[in-house]
Amino acid sequence: MLNYLWAGMILIGIIFGAFTGRMPDITNAALDSSKEAITLCITMMGVMSFWVGLMEIATKAGIIRAASRRIRPLVNFLFPELPGDHPAQEHITTNIIANVLGLGWAATPAGLRAMDELGKLEEDRRRGRIAGPVRQRGVASNEMCTFLIINISSLQLIPVNVIAFRSQYGSVNPAGIVGAGIMATAISTVVAVVYCKMMDGKRRV
Repeated sequence: MLNYLWAGMILIGIIFGAFTGRMPDITNAALDSSKEAITLCITMMGVMSFWVGLMEIATKAGIIRAASRRIRPLVNFLFPELPGDHPAQEHITTNIIANVLGLGWAATPAGLRAMDELGKLEEDRRRGRIAGPVRQRGVASNEMCTFLIINISSLQLIPVNVIAFRSQYGSVNPAGIVGAGIMATAISTVVAVVYCKMMDGKRRV
């Protein structure tokens, strides 16, 4: 869907430029944007390497494991039907911690592993290996839906991506967005949790 959306926007822009005599501007903008995109990618690669490296050090040092234990009550509240010893627990907590720190790149692998484990959990339920509500094949479980929504809402204490973008484009105070970012993502996360609990309640009825 997004492919069609972007292709349509590009096509409309080119047609509009052709009819208004601004094709040279479009050509120049395409060339300038290409150079700018490469510069931005190099900048973001450095930021990504730095923060993902810190995340790896924290993992090796046991900091992530300790933080995971501390937020386990929150995970149990969000995923009441998830067995406490299930492998998905560790990946979910790692994903949440990475997102809170604004490390979307580091959160993605953990999120994919969590979804994979939640898929295996659903298959085990269908085969009767683990007790719990069983959805028909092709329908996402409560845990999958909750995890996806929480992951999208993503409470962030340090919006690394936005800070890096603001720095790249010459902001006087790149970190000035932190307060607004915390407020916005806190509200989105609270709304996400309330929505998940409401929909979970409806599914149980």
